[in-house]
Amino acid sequence: MSAGAPAGFEAFDQLATMVAVARLDGHCLYANSALEDAAAVSRSALQRGNAVDWFVDAQAMREALQALRRDEVGTARFDAQLKRAPLAASEALPVRVSVSQMHGAARVLLELVEIEQQTRQDREERTLGLVQANKELLRNLAHEVKNPLGGIRGAAQLLQMELAGREPAATPRAGARGRKRAAGDLAEYAQVIIHEADRLQALVDRLLAPHRTAQLVGDVNIHEVCERVRLLIVSQFPRGLTVLRDYDTSIPEFRGDREQLIQAVLNIVRNATEAMQPQIAAGSARLLLRTRIARQHTIGKQRHRLALELLVQDNGPGVPQAIRDCIFHPLVSGREGGTGLGLTLAQSFVQQHHGTIEYDSAPGRTHFKILIPLP
Repeated sequence: MSAGAPAGFEAFDQLATMVAVARLDGHCLYANSALEDAAAVSRSALQRGNAVDWFVDAQAMREALQALRRDEVGTARFDAQLKRAPLAASEALPVRVSVSQMHGAARVLLELVEIEQQTRQDREERTLGLVQANKELLRNLAHEVKNPLGGIRGAAQLLQMELAGREPAATPRAGARGRKRAAGDLAEYAQVIIHEADRLQALVDRLLAPHRTAQLVGDVNIHEVCERVRLLIVSQFPRGLTVLRDYDTSIPEFRGDREQLIQAVLNIVRNATEAMQPQIAAGSARLLLRTRIARQHTIGKQRHRLALELLVQDNGPGVPQAIRDCIFHPLVSGREGGTGLGLTLAQSFVQQHHGTIEYDSAPGRTHFKILIPLP
């Protein structure tokens, strides 16, 4: 905290909300870590400046301070665009600003809330609820299918064994060759039943897979996870696809299920490569794997001091508009022949680690962001 900053405001660093304390002329006395992260400017730089200069259009902030100085209002509220460091983001951050005069002091308290944050949290809460409901529905459905499926396969195996060890009865019109062909055809039909039953069994097992509890058996290095996925994809697409890496090597290891996380990232990356088939054919496909640490991030309804942020970004055509609101729902797919389980499983595996997956999509740029709390 800089010299002259008000004492006792260290607790503001524990808030996810952006908070600052300033004089009535706007000179900043204190800025919390959430504001520092959002603006991508050091706290000392913020505290050397004036809060009026933080916004793209400074007029609203200027008028709010003037109204407070004249005691016309106790609190002023307005929407604004918070400036961000050029390397942090391409656009300013839309925020809702509340400026309140502090009792007994010629100071004001500024609170800034990201306008999209509430929308994102509401959407995340709805998604979590839907995922839980869908998981329960699928689990019940899978169990209902699994029982008769086992009976069908067993009956087909018995039929196959019976046909293999039994000579069919002679008929006036059927010779020995005809009898063998008829028995062979029936055995082949039995094999088809067994094969299809096995295929459905595999699908049922995939539906039940999200209910397997994560095995927190060791420390996970997220970059080892990323590299495993990268090698798999590069071997599958040796030409036409460029995989870019932007890793923050300071990210600590955390307890988790390494195989589940590999599968989650792989499912997202495979979805991206399937969407980028035209770009891969043209040799212009780009896939970015980027890791960062997010500070004071809220996942669900819980705020975490530190969280892992893994971004998977592609330059494909984007998520089809028709499925954007239900992309994590089971059996929803944007491509012909897709099972629609890849993202469902990825979301479930990440949720096993108390995290979530967010996404944003536009033609030419789609990114999926995995967020997992760090110790």
